[in-house]
Amino acid sequence: MGCFPCAGNSDKRLGRDKTQTNNRNRRDDRAQSTSEKLKSGPHKCEKNPKAVDQSSAAKELDVRKEEVSENGGTEGFKARPFTFAQLVAATENFKSEYFLGEGGFGKVHRGKLVDTGQIVAIKQLDRNGMQGIREFVVEVVTLSLADHPNLVKLIGYCAEGEQRLLVYEFMPFGSLEDHLHGRRPNMRRLDWNTRMKIAAGAAKGLEYLHDKMKPPVIYRDLKCSNILLDEGFLPKLSDFGLAKARPLFKDRKKFPQMADPDLEGQYPMRGLYQALAIAAMCVQEHPNMRPLIADIVTALNYLASQTYDPRNPSPQTSRRAASSKKDCEEGPDASYGPRGIKPED
Repeated sequence: MGCFPCAGNSDKRLGRDKTQTNNRNRRDDRAQSTSEKLKSGPHKCEKNPKAVDQSSAAKELDVRKEEVSENGGTEGFKARPFTFAQLVAATENFKSEYFLGEGGFGKVHRGKLVDTGQIVAIKQLDRNGMQGIREFVVEVVTLSLADHPNLVKLIGYCAEGEQRLLVYEFMPFGSLEDHLHGRRPNMRRLDWNTRMKIAAGAAKGLEYLHDKMKPPVIYRDLKCSNILLDEGFLPKLSDFGLAKARPLFKDRKKFPQMADPDLEGQYPMRGLYQALAIAAMCVQEHPNMRPLIADIVTALNYLASQTYDPRNPSPQTSRRAASSKKDCEEGPDASYGPRGIKPED
């Protein structure tokens, strides 16, 4: 019987030893966890809501990349990952002389990649804007798959820590807005023929997004500042944003007032009305009244092919100019129906 108390004391000691060991293990685990968090940087801390959001964006991007690689019919992601240090070196620490402008989601700088010498445009997204983070994921996924001469090419991206940057091919002629509304003295005026070619090229890029990409991409942010110009004034669409476009005009009687004064009257009046008629149909409030993008491409290709010589305006153009008031009252040509948009002489 004397053995039972002895065994009981032994069990108690073993229990205390086991409890102490477990407590030490838990303390060691907590210390190791804290050490790992400190080593990984402040952006890993769960108490930082911005850091959690940034991590979520990076994870979503990785998931989308895996989905694209697994699905057939694409060549996968073409965009190159960059480190933040590489982009700092490319812009010489984002030098003010390299600043190109600022959009809705961040600042854009010109840069030169150290390893290839390529001139690029680097967009640094605003880390304080949640919409900017979401836009980062959308742009990387979309632009990595888009391949068309009228779309700005995505060279690469950076998703390091809290940094979110996009690296695009550089457009030496700036944006269409620069030439229409902020033309510097050293910029030549865009004549009518160049404007029609830009419109036709932009429509081709839009057609690719809407009809050729799988799945289709609805641009929804078409404006002058998002149409960039390459050598030879080749237009390329940029910034696949989420903003909804709003109609710029509804009153057809104001059409004559919408011609750019900078053209100084050197444009075909009939061509002006045809171009505005196309634009008017694109912003119809009822979707079923809007033309197909393929029809828009056909119509703008037609206008781009009708070169205008201000030194020798056609008789038809002169008659059209003389009757502009009547056209203003009647509106654009009736031949521009939603499904019959091809111009006819």
